[in-house]
Amino acid sequence: MTTVIGAMLLLVFLLLAGLHIYWALGGRWGEAAVVPTKADGAQVFSPGRAPTLLVAGGLLGCALSVFLYATKLSIRPEYHLAVVCTYALRLVAGLFIVRAIGDFRYVGFFKKHRHTRFAQNDTAYYSPLCLVVGILIMWLLYSN
Repeated sequence: MTTVIGAMLLLVFLLLAGLHIYWALGGRWGEAAVVPTKADGAQVFSPGRAPTLLVAGGLLGCALSVFLYATKLSIRPEYHLAVVCTYALRLVAGLFIVRAIGDFRYVGFFKKHRHTRFAQNDTAYYSPLCLVVGILIMWLLYSN
């Protein structure tokens, strides 16, 4: 079961990283519904190329941590890599669960602004995905 969960998480992180790289390189698909907007349609923030690449790098780091943890590949005690992966994955799980809960305004299950295209997608797809990812990481960590 650990292998299946690790493979699913790895796939999710790689797909999300690839999507962020695509956007950073100028891709336009899906961009209209992935940034929180106010009721008047104005974006809450406007992500640039560098922050988008930073998110992609973080997602690739998550993928690497999941891969190393799930496969136990090259985890040598003298490098303490297992401990680093464990703490990194705990942090990532917490971040994804907090993201699912949200900021109580524009993002997450408990947001106030619910009538924009982003808000509807967030309720239907983004927040549930974040919650599932957080739970699966915790399951991966504590199922051993």
